[in-house]
Amino acid sequence: MDKDIATPKKTKAILDKYGFSFKKSLGQNFLIDTNVLKRIVAAANVSQSTGVIEIGPGIGALTEQLAKEAKRVVAFEIDQRLLPILKETLSAYEHTKIIHQDVLKADVQKVIKDEFEENEELAVVANLPYYVTTPILMKLLEEKLPVRTIVVMIQKEVAERIAAKPNSKNYGSLSIAAQYYADAETVFTVPKTVFVPQPNVDSAILRLSIREKPPITVKDEAFFFEIIRASFAQRRKTILNNLAHHFSTLSKQTIEEILQSINIDPRRRGEALSMEEFGVLSDNLLKKFRT
Repeated sequence: MDKDIATPKKTKAILDKYGFSFKKSLGQNFLIDTNVLKRIVAAANVSQSTGVIEIGPGIGALTEQLAKEAKRVVAFEIDQRLLPILKETLSAYEHTKIIHQDVLKADVQKVIKDEFEENEELAVVANLPYYVTTPILMKLLEEKLPVRTIVVMIQKEVAERIAAKPNSKNYGSLSIAAQYYADAETVFTVPKTVFVPQPNVDSAILRLSIREKPPITVKDEAFFFEIIRASFAQRRKTILNNLAHHFSTLSKQTIEEILQSINIDPRRRGEALSMEEFGVLSDNLLKKFRT
């Protein structure tokens, strides 16, 4: 008999045994395809020297595949009903640990310090709930955790937005924010048919290879991200109109002069600007607020 959790038959048996019902509010969609799980583990390049942080282990399908390859796996699970199930399904893997906590409220730096060896090679690998994908990813990136890679299964559309390049319809503030911290790529897509219950959309595996330092240097990171959000506030508006609307204390003419002084056509839209151009724009606008 197949011992892997991620088969339709085994998953159904586990859910039936515990009388588990899916909570839509938690975005629970469990994978029932072992091959997909093995490809996720391979995409993260997990080995016996890797410590892994997982988010939302469900009944342990991905956790099990990670545990077979990794040195240690620590998973955050928010749903208390899954704890007894995980205790059973992962009983053979003593190097796994489940933390009953919402990862968005967790002190992940402290967990890393407590659960892993110093300077251990770390990866985050997870099948993320769609409704909190962006907040979780941005928390992991902004907190500058000592991880080398983040490999997550997320909504295909969101993965495409994160990995998008300038002058494409998917490129936006999320693309720049993620790519400031990491090199982003979509590894492969996953059909909705390999989940129970089936989601309404297809998924994709996104790999974020964490940068040692950002590709550009800006004088004020918070202001840089504020400029980016403002520039994409209304996608159909020009960069000039979006910034003029956001910075009401500056005249439109002043903003236009700044844009022209750094060779950015005020009629361009945010989606046409590279990260480097946003960096130069941010530093030059900052001068107006600091003089």
